[in-house]
Amino acid sequence: MKILVTGGAGFIGSCFVRLALQNSSLEIFNVDALTYAGNLENLATIAEHPRYRFVKANICELDGLRGIFQELQPDSVVHFAAESHVDRSIFSPQPVFETNLRGTFNLLETVRAKRVERFIHVSTDEVYGSLEPPLEADEGFPLQPSSPYSAAKAGSDLLALGYFKTYKLPIIVTRASNNYGPFQFPEKLIPLMITNALDEKPLPVYGDGMQIRDWLFVEDHCRAILAILEKGRDGEIYNIGGNRSLPNKTVVDQILAITGKPSSLIKYVTDRPGHDRRYALSSEKLTKETGWAPQMDFERGLAATIDWYRNNQDWIRNVKSGEYQSYYARNYENRTEELGGIAENEPLS
Repeated sequence: MKILVTGGAGFIGSCFVRLALQNSSLEIFNVDALTYAGNLENLATIAEHPRYRFVKANICELDGLRGIFQELQPDSVVHFAAESHVDRSIFSPQPVFETNLRGTFNLLETVRAKRVERFIHVSTDEVYGSLEPPLEADEGFPLQPSSPYSAAKAGSDLLALGYFKTYKLPIIVTRASNNYGPFQFPEKLIPLMITNALDEKPLPVYGDGMQIRDWLFVEDHCRAILAILEKGRDGEIYNIGGNRSLPNKTVVDQILAITGKPSSLIKYVTDRPGHDRRYALSSEKLTKETGWAPQMDFERGLAATIDWYRNNQDWIRNVKSGEYQSYYARNYENRTEELGGIAENEPLS
């Protein structure tokens, strides 16, 4: 099977590419624009693999996509490419809607003209919004997005499902909880806290730090997508959760304990506008239909992730230069005082 992966140089996409190539029956085409979070270093170990090919392209350019599909003739598509940072969507929403909506529309239009066997649209639990305990969102739960990012993802989910109903395209939507693991861009909560702790820099925690998230190891997420490619049903939505919900403050405390750093590094900063308090979802449908279940428990996965960042300082330095630095210089330099002088290290949870 030939799989075209969008955003395959990003955190989750690159993990999927590496994992998929372990299956000798799969050939992978990676289409990525290499924006700030796309990094070919994430794929250095498989760059010369005979069943792998990288194509630099932007999904917002329809004509280019059509040419790529015409040349590569993929059997299936796994669509990871997205602007996924909530803070970025709040302070600069246009790129989020361009990539997450227009980019998805372009892919769907391309697939409508050049049919594939399966199209996996990768989404997020954030489309369900903040849930009061003990609620957990199943796949039929109402969509209540709270940010431009989650609204754009909810819109792209509905667009994909609309193409299934109208054009009978073989589309499946997946919604995963918060991912963590090696190679994650250090603007998200766990890698930011790890890299700051290792450097003994302040650990910025939004509000009271009691926002609750379900944590999913990235390889477990990618195994779920492979299971859905094989056993999922067209037109369905599948939630993918790690079955481990924790307050952000607890996660930060565990990082400090594992790294041996003092709790005095924690610095509480002004909460993010519209910050969702709790995400929670059920993966019962996915487990029942495919047999998938998360394999990595959180404590073991967090320790392995910290070891990876500790042993890959060159990777950290590289991704924190260039586009990463220029983005924060452009967008957060005026918010330094508001966030306690550490605007360049804002977290995402």
